[in-house]
Amino acid sequence: MPEEKTIGPLRFIPGGNNGRYPYCNSVYVEGAGILIDAGADVERLRALREGPGVREIWLSHWHEDHIAQLGLFEGVPFRQMQIEAEPLADLEAFLDWYGIADEEYRRFWRANLVQNFGYRPRRAAGFFRPGEVIELPSCSVEVILAPGHTPGHTAFYFREPQALFMGDYDLTGFGPWYGDRDSSIEGTIASVRRLREVPARTWITGHENGLFEQNPGPLFDRYLGVIDEREAKLVAYLSAPRTLREIVLQWIIYRKPREPKAFFEWGEAAMIGKHLDRLIRNGAAVLEDGRYRLI
Repeated sequence: MPEEKTIGPLRFIPGGNNGRYPYCNSVYVEGAGILIDAGADVERLRALREGPGVREIWLSHWHEDHIAQLGLFEGVPFRQMQIEAEPLADLEAFLDWYGIADEEYRRFWRANLVQNFGYRPRRAAGFFRPGEVIELPSCSVEVILAPGHTPGHTAFYFREPQALFMGDYDLTGFGPWYGDRDSSIEGTIASVRRLREVPARTWITGHENGLFEQNPGPLFDRYLGVIDEREAKLVAYLSAPRTLREIVLQWIIYRKPREPKAFFEWGEAAMIGKHLDRLIRNGAAVLEDGRYRLI
């Protein structure tokens, strides 16, 4: 498992399984007692709770892997973007925000969220304002609204150590996730490009490697390039009219069939649906008689 690392007043706390889902990496701000995202390794978070202590939790966004260990910090207030308050306050709204319509899939997700992620309805003690600068004892933090992954996805730029926490714009080989009901491919591209321009010297992300102490410039290009690769594969498959089911079974996003279906087939359809919508919006495809075809 990766080691914790200190960057000025920040402590990088890796998630279990090398920060891969269902875990995420967290950041702890020394002195202020702030924990960003509660999804890292449970033992490390427990030690943090018992050691210097956590006085407030900041959420980059509403997804389950970033709230999984909130139960360790009962009574500790958390902050988030107000636009994403609804899914954390109501389980059915959580499923709606993912865009899960199939009742069989919803049953899977209800049980999964409660049993494996400790979901219970919660309400934030406060909300971030896009662009605000928060003065902490050890540094100042700029709050950057970076929608696309989710509508309220938030990055944090710690000015004095010049460290940027990018959340789930994680620069992994899998590429971006934009499968929520309110996710956006265009928003994802714009946010990643904006974050790339922040004058950081250290970049921290929510998954996998998670800590870059040299400019990851080429990784930004590769990361966004995955979007184009997915779309090129989709366009190639649409050489003949196809149903959504036929397209999903090509596994353009996940590359091969995986279980459980309520996670992977739903995710494949959600992500590929964003590309199909984009092709239609751009006048490159139409949906006729239940089949997608190129124009």
